[in-house]
Amino acid sequence: MNSTKHIYMIFVAVAVLLTNCQTDTTQNVTNSNDYNDYLAIAENETLERAQKNEIFWSEKLEQTPHQYGFHNQLASTYSQYFSATGTIEYLKKAESHLLQVNERTKFNNPSYLRSLAYNYISQHKFKDALEHLETAEDLKGNLSATQKMLFDVHLELGNYETAQSYLKTFENFSDFDYLIRLSKWSDHKGNLDAAIKYMEKAMRIAESSNLADLKQWSYTNIADFYGHAGDIEKSYHHFLKALELDPNDAYAKKGIAWIVYSYEKNPDEALRILNTVTASYTAPDYYLLKSEIADFKGDRAMKAAQLELYKKAMQNTAYGDMYNKYNVLLHIDEKANLEEAIAIAKTEVANRPTPQSYDLLAWAYFNNGDLDKALTIVETHIINKTFEPETLYHVAEIYKSAGKTKDLKPLKEELLASIYELGPTMESKINQL
Repeated sequence: MNSTKHIYMIFVAVAVLLTNCQTDTTQNVTNSNDYNDYLAIAENETLERAQKNEIFWSEKLEQTPHQYGFHNQLASTYSQYFSATGTIEYLKKAESHLLQVNERTKFNNPSYLRSLAYNYISQHKFKDALEHLETAEDLKGNLSATQKMLFDVHLELGNYETAQSYLKTFENFSDFDYLIRLSKWSDHKGNLDAAIKYMEKAMRIAESSNLADLKQWSYTNIADFYGHAGDIEKSYHHFLKALELDPNDAYAKKGIAWIVYSYEKNPDEALRILNTVTASYTAPDYYLLKSEIADFKGDRAMKAAQLELYKKAMQNTAYGDMYNKYNVLLHIDEKANLEEAIAIAKTEVANRPTPQSYDLLAWAYFNNGDLDKALTIVETHIINKTFEPETLYHVAEIYKSAGKTKDLKPLKEELLASIYELGPTMESKINQL
């Protein structure tokens, strides 16, 4: 799965023999009767609310154009549109209104600066987000809110010591915002048990406060972590809880589709779920997931068609660098435009010098025949600095080619335990390491 991501882990096994799939031994955890009603939803309350708000605030702004705060309301409305549809143009419209309100206030209002930074985070413009958050920090207004976002951005940029220092500034084990960030930090450090513990505490706070948005966010995030830990039943249950709150939650439906595909090896049902999502939700990474499932089915025509939809979406320059990772990996998978893959990976390293970004560059060099460069990047920027299975698989392939068999063995064992997260198409590749 995504995403930003987006991400799941451990224990692949299912009980039935499926066409073009392999036999497994565990029982299914999903039941289509649990989620069928959510797939048939015709109304989208978030979208309807956004449509009403757009009309209301647009009229207000037209009547009193000097009231610059209406730009902020419209930005919030377009962000809701983006959340409901995945359509990038709405995120760009939100950016336009946020720039206007910040220009009108001479970039001197911490709240508006944070809103603009949040928009840039969504666009993966992390350095731009950092610039505006640092300005907001200097202005002091609601400093804790700014510091929380500074933690988020520094973590995304790979500035881990700085991120940790910000985390300490707002330490409060009774605060939802602190707990979700402590959970994220624990996951970054490879401590999944702690990540789950803190996310569960945050979820309980969200439930006791009975705030629907916080509960829904908590349910999808804890579902991801349960998936990491191999507790697929709990993961499934919490995706369903998210759908109870918002029957149009595309991410929760995607999560269930992943369980059906990766754990239960039922690609047709996974595609059925995803097809109901992509009828109204247009994020390009869904095309890539559908192409992966088609590949698992052995349906070359469907795989090609979904990849073509993705490539067509990428012609839209509004996406900027949001899909750099996917574009690098796609070039490599197709063994085409490898120099372009290296160039995009370098851009991603410049934008976001994390171990995952360096992994893209190492993987691109490796597939372009430059093992020495790939190995140097692995040893300098990746190994022991991330626990992401996809990255570790790339490292394992590079180690195999470099003859580093001693270092390869523990990686292979870890990867075999991570097939659920990586997806069933990876199992044979890992076994061949």
